[in-house]
Amino acid sequence: MMVYLDHSATTPVDPRVLQFMEPYFSEKYGNASSLHSFGTEARKAVEEAREKVAKVIGAKPEEVAFTSGGTESNNTAIKGAAFAARKGHIITSSVEHKCVMETCNWLQDRGFKVTFLPVDRYGAVSAGDVKAAMRKDTIIVSVMHGNNEIGTINDIKAIGKVCRDAGVPFHTDVVQSVTKVPVDVERMNIDMLSISSHKIYGPKGAGALYVRNGTKLEPLMHGGGHERGLRSGTENVAGIAGFGEAIRLADAERSTVMPRLEGLRDKMIKDVLKIEDSWLNGHPKMRLPHNAHFCFRRIEGEALVMRLDMEGVAASTGSACSSKKLEPSHVLLAIGLKPEEAHGSLRLTLGKQNDAGQVKFATETICKVVAGLRAMSPFKR
Repeated sequence: MMVYLDHSATTPVDPRVLQFMEPYFSEKYGNASSLHSFGTEARKAVEEAREKVAKVIGAKPEEVAFTSGGTESNNTAIKGAAFAARKGHIITSSVEHKCVMETCNWLQDRGFKVTFLPVDRYGAVSAGDVKAAMRKDTIIVSVMHGNNEIGTINDIKAIGKVCRDAGVPFHTDVVQSVTKVPVDVERMNIDMLSISSHKIYGPKGAGALYVRNGTKLEPLMHGGGHERGLRSGTENVAGIAGFGEAIRLADAERSTVMPRLEGLRDKMIKDVLKIEDSWLNGHPKMRLPHNAHFCFRRIEGEALVMRLDMEGVAASTGSACSSKKLEPSHVLLAIGLKPEEAHGSLRLTLGKQNDAGQVKFATETICKVVAGLRAMSPFKR
């Protein structure tokens, strides 16, 4: 048996999505900017996908621009706002995805001022801290919705209201949360929002950036003015069509899929925490329904993940985008863990194909592997 529990890294493409995409590779292959019938057919697919994305997040279709994924969307939102303002102050948190952290570091090196807000022991950002950090020259606030490592969900509505009251554009990364928990740009006071297709059973290489009408952004890519001037370049029609269908399906099935995964997650947490010297990271309640993140004392996360893979369980330590690095997770350090504690982490993220039998196999395997690694560990209690 091989059990895949790394859905926050990527998801398999839904077979219905793959079937929906297939004609756009060979039959409906037109350039969406061409005026002939092949082009208008492709343009129709792009605009239908735009409507599907907009509907899920409560936006207007013309406020959705397609990108290559979450990293490009986050870069476009933050750098775009910075380039439009030319100078100023940026507020973000100390637990953002690496693409946000590195973007802010890059801008800081070029003269922009950046505040990296602290978080509580669960990894949550306080709206009060956002308000206290606000300055007259603040040009953008970027705080993620659901944390990609430890699963904590931030109160985006409250943070967004602080930004709205201050007249500062608010961006949030919903890559991990959209279609898993409700996301609504109006209700949550969001001005910009990033989504990635491959986290929601769609194809890799497709994503979207929601930009509220009136928000000033300088595009990162210049050319033919595609995507309303925000992202020049020939549209990835097959990827965009698949992305639109994936988000439609995932949102339609959220009310049945997510409660089931939440139940499996809670059972997994209960069973894994029977292991001595283990604990759950992230908020115990306000967390993504498919995410469980643990630490084990006297264990190296890399060894744990490799041994689990040998035993038939695919999981991760840290985030998938940086798990090959040897540094401890910046998220775990930000919530107060020591480096040696942070190195013993394990992220398990469920998907719709997982069932109770797989979860039982996975938790039993984790218990066995942890015991085996501790038996040969030079580190004693």
